[in-house]
Amino acid sequence: MREELFQAGKSTKASTKVPVRIRVRMLNLVLHAWRPSASAVAVLLALLLVWHGVYGKNGLLVWQQKRVEDQQLQKEIDGLNRENARLRDRVDRLKTSPDAIGVVARDKLHYAKPNEVIVTLPADEQTQPAAAGK
Repeated sequence: MREELFQAGKSTKASTKVPVRIRVRMLNLVLHAWRPSASAVAVLLALLLVWHGVYGKNGLLVWQQKRVEDQQLQKEIDGLNRENARLRDRVDRLKTSPDAIGVVARDKLHYAKPNEVIVTLPADEQTQPAAAGK
């Protein structure tokens, strides 16, 4: 195709050679410039894909944040499971052990055995000795 244009440029008159030469030069520019342009577009798309992979909705940064959040929630779940196990153990003891029931009855309900005296101190008096020492 280029050869035809070169031949057309040689066979025309001198006054028409200038526009044909310009057309030939433009055609050569287009034919030779598409590869670097396509390469630039491909690089731009690759960079866009990498950017989306790092900063996108489900990118690496979001994934890392979700992983940290998952670890924190897993620790919280483990703590709650331990607390549940402790409370289940306490409930089992309260169902079966008379001593455990007696401890709760004395602390919460202020029950006493026949020869015991219960003395309840106000909560404010515990902090007064610390304030008096100043």
